[in-house]
Amino acid sequence: MPIPMPTELSSQDAGPQILTEYPVTSKQIAGLVDGQVTDVTTMYFTDKIMVTITQSIGLAQWLQVPLGSSNPGRADHFLPSGSADESLLPMPHLTASTLLGSSTPHREAMGHLYAVQIASNIALKNPEEQRPVVIGLGLARHDISRERFFDIIDIVTRCL
Repeated sequence: MPIPMPTELSSQDAGPQILTEYPVTSKQIAGLVDGQVTDVTTMYFTDKIMVTITQSIGLAQWLQVPLGSSNPGRADHFLPSGSADESLLPMPHLTASTLLGSSTPHREAMGHLYAVQIASNIALKNPEEQRPVVIGLGLARHDISRERFFDIIDIVTRCL
């Protein structure tokens, strides 16, 4: 089994990126969001992709987003949109479902927003990807601001 080795750091990173190949492909990165260390881990299993996001607390909410098309004949769902502004939006055919957690409707909606955006980024990176994405969230704050949302999504995207 390869030994995880730290790789390059950027000025926003709070810790090293760690890549491993066995038994699953995984990657870990840390960054700062509102002064809070945010750890992101991605694991690519043969049947699922798992992404965890934690900020010094345990994972309080688990969600799943299937990437497979509900209508295989509709390939246009997987094509990126035309304008740069629209490419920032999550793919409209993706739907998150809560597996565990989400004590309030606001928290559930926030989790769905993160989950669908993360799944969209995975699908844009690899349009052939069909595995469901499982997302574990452990965010210190349950309110959401535009800047905090994009900072977290940026860290996740660098970890994909």
